Amino acid sequence: MKKSLKSKCLCFLLLMSSVPMSIMASAQNQRVSLEFKKAPLVKVLEEIGRQSTMPVVYNVEDVNNFRNVTITAKDEAVSKVLNRVLNGTSVSYSIANGHIVLSKAGQNSAPAQQKAVNVTVKGKVVDANGEPLIGVSILVKGTSNGTVTDIDGNFSIEAAKGATLEISYIGYTTQSIVVSGNAPLNIVMKEDSEQLEEVVVTALGIKRSEKALSYNVQKVGGEDLTAIKDANFMNSLNGKVAGVNIQRSASGVGGSTRVVMRGNKSIAGDNNVLYVIDGVPIGNKADRSGDGASFLGSNSGEGIANFNPDDIESISVLTGPSAAALYGASAANGVILINTKKGQEGSMKLNVSSSVEFSSPFVMPKFQNVYGTAADSYLSWGDRMENPQSWEPKDFFNTGTNFNNSFNLSVGTAKNQTYISASAVNAKGLVENNKYHRYNFTVRNTAKMLNDKLTLDISASYVREFYNNMVSSGTYFNPIVGVYLYPRGMNFDSERYFERYDAELGYNTQNWGPGNMGLDVQNPYWIAYRNIRPEAKDRYMIYASAKYDIADFLNITGRLRLDNTYTELEDKRYASTISTFAGTNGRYRYSNESFKQKYADVIVNFDKQFAEIYHATVNAGVSFEEYDTKSHGYGGDLLQLPNKFVYANINPALATPYEDGGNSRKQNFAAFASAEFSWDSSVYLTLTGRTDRPSQLVNSKNEWIFYPSVGLSTIVTELLPDDLRSSISPVLSFMKIRGSYTEVGSPIPFTGLTPGTVTHPIEGGGVKPFEYYPLDNFKAERTRSYELGIDTKWLNNTISLGVTLYKSNTYNQLLKADLPSTSGYKFMYFQAGNVQNKGVELTLGYDQTFGDFNYNTTFTATANKNKIIELASNVYNPVTKQYQDLKDIKMGRFRLREGGEIGAMYDERRVARNDEGYLEYTPGQKLNLENTDPYYIGSVNPKWNLGWRNGFSYKGFNLNFLFTARIGGNVISKTQAYLDRFGVSEASALAREQGFKMLSNVKMDPKDYYDTVSDLDSYYVYSATNIRLQEASLGYNFPVKWFGGVLKNLNVSVYGTNLWMIYNKAPFDPELTASTGTFGQGYDYFMTPSNRTYGFSLKFGF
Repeated sequence: MKKSLKSKCLCFLLLMSSVPMSIMASAQNQRVSLEFKKAPLVKVLEEIGRQSTMPVVYNVEDVNNFRNVTITAKDEAVSKVLNRVLNGTSVSYSIANGHIVLSKAGQNSAPAQQKAVNVTVKGKVVDANGEPLIGVSILVKGTSNGTVTDIDGNFSIEAAKGATLEISYIGYTTQSIVVSGNAPLNIVMKEDSEQLEEVVVTALGIKRSEKALSYNVQKVGGEDLTAIKDANFMNSLNGKVAGVNIQRSASGVGGSTRVVMRGNKSIAGDNNVLYVIDGVPIGNKADRSGDGASFLGSNSGEGIANFNPDDIESISVLTGPSAAALYGASAANGVILINTKKGQEGSMKLNVSSSVEFSSPFVMPKFQNVYGTAADSYLSWGDRMENPQSWEPKDFFNTGTNFNNSFNLSVGTAKNQTYISASAVNAKGLVENNKYHRYNFTVRNTAKMLNDKLTLDISASYVREFYNNMVSSGTYFNPIVGVYLYPRGMNFDSERYFERYDAELGYNTQNWGPGNMGLDVQNPYWIAYRNIRPEAKDRYMIYASAKYDIADFLNITGRLRLDNTYTELEDKRYASTISTFAGTNGRYRYSNESFKQKYADVIVNFDKQFAEIYHATVNAGVSFEEYDTKSHGYGGDLLQLPNKFVYANINPALATPYEDGGNSRKQNFAAFASAEFSWDSSVYLTLTGRTDRPSQLVNSKNEWIFYPSVGLSTIVTELLPDDLRSSISPVLSFMKIRGSYTEVGSPIPFTGLTPGTVTHPIEGGGVKPFEYYPLDNFKAERTRSYELGIDTKWLNNTISLGVTLYKSNTYNQLLKADLPSTSGYKFMYFQAGNVQNKGVELTLGYDQTFGDFNYNTTFTATANKNKIIELASNVYNPVTKQYQDLKDIKMGRFRLREGGEIGAMYDERRVARNDEGYLEYTPGQKLNLENTDPYYIGSVNPKWNLGWRNGFSYKGFNLNFLFTARIGGNVISKTQAYLDRFGVSEASALAREQGFKMLSNVKMDPKDYYDTVSDLDSYYVYSATNIRLQEASLGYNFPVKWFGGVLKNLNVSVYGTNLWMIYNKAPFDPELTASTGTFGQGYDYFMTPSNRTYGFSLKFGF
């Protein structure tokens, strides 16, 4: 809003500069033509100033800028128009010195003091960032003498010594300065949040007044994302908004992030949020497979992770389906709206940002170096060593580095603005030869034409990414397995020379003292440098929009987005890699994947005032989107030439073609509409409707999905009588009550399950049978959501409190059932069930300025309760012709049961007992295990997610820190189980010191004990509760005057992340995840540790 006003002020200032003073003399006879209906007074005054070529000067505290004005004037005198505009107010006007000066009626408006000695006062007005403010009113109190600042924020005015200058500007706190002489004034304006009517970007890029919204929307500025840099900027949101659960991937820098709002809703679908860039949804391609317990866990990022955070203007977080109803099927899990930067009107501005950070392991298991290995064993269950080993597994990890450099350039006129940016991220991870590089380039142009009726906005972006060895967990190709389990007493330093030249073979072979250790373990350095998996991505994005204003209240907008990503992956395994993974001469695989998104929409927008107190905003449109994925690859053991990684050297007899992603295409056609009706700017009713035709439901009985939404919000304080509102405003200045109901539908997540769409894969030259029985009665997964909230501001807007209660139920869950082999199929999907999520989101803020000192704090809290209300009961099976129930569904270590939750973990084995219920233990042998009915061992879902931000600023100094906490939930550490079994854990050493471990009422030898329980997840369940100092930063903004106005916005800062784990009982970071899928949480299977980082940042502009 401020930038828009600045642009308009600049426009009329430039016009005025060319007007001769002779015209000013006849100011009273100037004539203007106006046509406004319920327009804010500020817009009417701007237009009067523009047409009359006389700036309008006034104290914003004397004039209600947001009072709506309706006026029609055709070639009328300025004086007559002003009388009509100001009729019924306590404001009068006078025209002097080429200015229209507004003041309170009855206020002394004599020209300037006649008897006092006048001096010429000059100065400059800037905002908190040192940017000049254009069009600021400078008024000598009690007179009609005033002026406005020019394009550089400068002003000059005649005033008497002792007179008071009133400096005011919309959106800023008015200042009063007593004239003591002619010394230059440097005035810094401070924002006044009470004056600013917050505008947020909602669904489809539609801008709405925040007070009108009937659902919870939280806004995060771009500066909050870049104050502490992260290769994936989504990690910077953690703890800063309520209702959002963010988990970082264990694959390290550049990895993807799991972002879930208001709990897991879908059993078979993706519960991650939808990302929307400038009003257009993007295809956030990511590998969310795996449950964290597989032998190989890798994660190479996602579509949203490669955006340049310095290109982001702001983010709006829409936590509920009500907020995202217009996006339909993709938005059931909430939406993150990202608004990118545009070029700005004015002289060229160049901003540069550079940061470097260093990282080290944050939370690691505890190891022992007291006991060595037994003879001819890789297990560390030997005798106490005479000289305890000083080497620690943490010594294997490097100091990670991340260099982040970017710049952006903005330049433009009133008709045309251009924005250009470029950035580079160059990072090395904790693990040897783990790298990530990213290069971004963006150009954007916005232009107005056809008398400003047509606005064109076009941007093009290119991203180049390179990953190497992104491993998140598992025992295969994971260097930390050998590091953690390395036999104590052996010399790990010798393993750094990971290869030796074999003269007979003619090439280097792997050197690894402990052997495969029963887990196909290899030398960690060999894995890092001789089992390499490079990945390169090229991404091209084009966005274009055109808006044409048919009338003041009606426009039509069309948008187009093309987003193509091309990925190349290689897997090179050198000769002497363990035979489980490669042939004698090595192994090679190459694959490529293309992911293409096409999106287009046309929207008609209507915005009109009726009968002074009624207002209607209506939007209607249609959209089309398509996601096309193609993936192909070929690989196998090498034929004759060792380590020659080309197709021609692959053994065709053992080679395999790959189509992991297959050839899949999803399309969706949609029609949608929304309407907002308001009464007296205090009561708002919002209605939306959308219908989708997704390709996943083609040839089913329910091809179309329709879902409605209704919301109501009331500004209670606006409904109060004026006297009452004024009397309570120092205590309670704002109160809004809101509520909404929404239905959102999601198609089945898979393609090719309906008749006529089945694609049979080809294997070995023949057609492979399709595994799933096709059905024609699939329907949309439907989420019904209720939301009720209240937003308040207290004590002169220093305290804000927002509370949201919500409840959602998701029906028609996709459930998989086994089919008999005689049917010709393996599986069939049922649709049944009901998953409920209900909870509360709370945001409490405080912001107070004491002179040059400011303190602000925000506390966020989120609680969500997930519950499976119903699964499948009495569902008809068309193959067996029978009705069946699905009351207990196994999903890896998770089980879905009615009354349980998505995220409940179970174990299916226990220590065996004899017929009398006793343990039968023979020293030197582990106890037997037996299968049993699944029993509950915990849930990965937290009870509360908390965040507490604090900011202190004094003059140019800024100190900020963020505490986060997760309360409740459980995690499993299979890593700790292996450490105990191999005798390398601190716990195993303490048990040996004690001499025994108790299992039930039986004393066991520590080795026998750990050999027994290490196969049982139930013995390695830990509380996921943790409290940490997640972020801290200290920075300084240098005064612009130090550099003569040439260098601007110079800021230096130091920062850190994961600085202090205040409370944590798990042997790893519970917030880390090996997979960003629904069932990949809460399991540590040799996950790469999370990072503690320290960084330095430098920002400046010209």
